[in-house]
Amino acid sequence: MNVTTSIDYTQLPSPEQIQQTIAALEPSGINVQLVDDTTQALDKILALIPKGANVMTAASQSLKEIGFEDLLKSNMHGWVNLKGSMLAEKDPVRQAILRAESALAAYYVGSIQAITQTGELVIASHSGSQIPSYAFTSPNVIWVAGVQKIVPTLEDGLRRVREYSLPLEDERAKAMGMRGSKIGKMLIFEWEAPHLRRNLNLILVNQVVGV
Repeated sequence: MNVTTSIDYTQLPSPEQIQQTIAALEPSGINVQLVDDTTQALDKILALIPKGANVMTAASQSLKEIGFEDLLKSNMHGWVNLKGSMLAEKDPVRQAILRAESALAAYYVGSIQAITQTGELVIASHSGSQIPSYAFTSPNVIWVAGVQKIVPTLEDGLRRVREYSLPLEDERAKAMGMRGSKIGKMLIFEWEAPHLRRNLNLILVNQVVGV
């Protein structure tokens, strides 16, 4: 899938830009870990989530590319797969209840669409189902993102979402026989209040990962 834009959103930032971004994110309450590749990214997630934990995931190309989705489906992990239980439920009323309860998952794993060198994360969603967990309800959040998602400013991040991430997601959805995609809700994450005592982790992969 390809999208033509005036900006190459797959270009990797310089080491200096990556370090500037990490430094800008430090006061926000997010623990940023820079890894070399997708294998290391998956290893970091495995180290962060204990056996027996309730785990929920957002739809994410990044999680597919690092092998996390396949691992979750394999049941070879020792976690409670909330998304698997929700999707296996055939009764729509009961499934809706499980979907709402998943917002309280002990560990919520997903990705983001843009990271700014000024210290903001930009998350766009069709349904908004992951936003409560990212913003407040899950005590542990893990984001995985390739460093190509780093942009200079918040304005650039919003532009990346609309010019690049959304068209690719729309194309992917249509290729799967769905009606397409649009932005229903958006979260701009700037800062986490310390008294919430949540554990937020951003695993930055020094490669092109996700869209």
